[in-house]
Amino acid sequence: MAVKIIGYTVIKGRRSSKKISKTELRFTLHSHKILTNRIENMTNVVLVATSASKLKSHDTGVWIEELASPYYCFLSAGFDVTIASPEGGPIPIDAGSMGTGFFTEPAQKFMHDATAFGKCSHSVKISDLELDTVDAIFMCGGHGTCVDFVDQPSLKAAIETMYDSGKVVAAVCHGPVCFADCVRADGMPLVSGLKVTGFSNTEEDAVQLSAVVPFMLEDKLKELGGKYEKGDDWNSKVCVDGKLVTGQNPQSSEECANAVIAILK
Repeated sequence: MAVKIIGYTVIKGRRSSKKISKTELRFTLHSHKILTNRIENMTNVVLVATSASKLKSHDTGVWIEELASPYYCFLSAGFDVTIASPEGGPIPIDAGSMGTGFFTEPAQKFMHDATAFGKCSHSVKISDLELDTVDAIFMCGGHGTCVDFVDQPSLKAAIETMYDSGKVVAAVCHGPVCFADCVRADGMPLVSGLKVTGFSNTEEDAVQLSAVVPFMLEDKLKELGGKYEKGDDWNSKVCVDGKLVTGQNPQSSEECANAVIAILK
């Protein structure tokens, strides 16, 4: 609601009978200007998660660690964080990511954080994002991405727009499946000639979903001309090449987010 200050205190559009002094008015206007400048100058990051709860017969969704850890890393850096998805609305969470040994401290915190969980339950549709106000886009993983991060025109357009504008593009674990469709302004695959990582073949074999995913991510990134690198299974591995940041697995989510922060700071 637009509020006009006309020498009276105003609360939710109602004018009070109590007048304020010129000094108080100047202070109010000055404070409003400072707040407006802070908001306009704030770094904005979009976390993109899947809308898919099924990969064929396999129950899936976002791997909550890969959403929660980056979310809190970005908040701690003083960034504004938006959570988006292909369809908008509630984001399904892979139940496996809340199992023993996988339900990390940030993930537990996220599930009990009303603001964070509210954003997750009311995610913004990717096609509704105002990308000119966004400084970085970060694709979270989970096997749901194998369903709706591939052949997804709105996500492809968002990533290409961000990258061609010199902004940060990041993805972790299965998040990089979206790069299968993305090209640079010169028509080459986005990852061509760049250092990149993502969920490895041996990790996919370990979770016994190699026959279910549409393609093996490691193989696809190599096929596209990416200089694929991997660390030991289930250990953090992050690649940074210019404004492209990628992480190998759930254990890489925090390091991946911190690499984005290092670029934006």
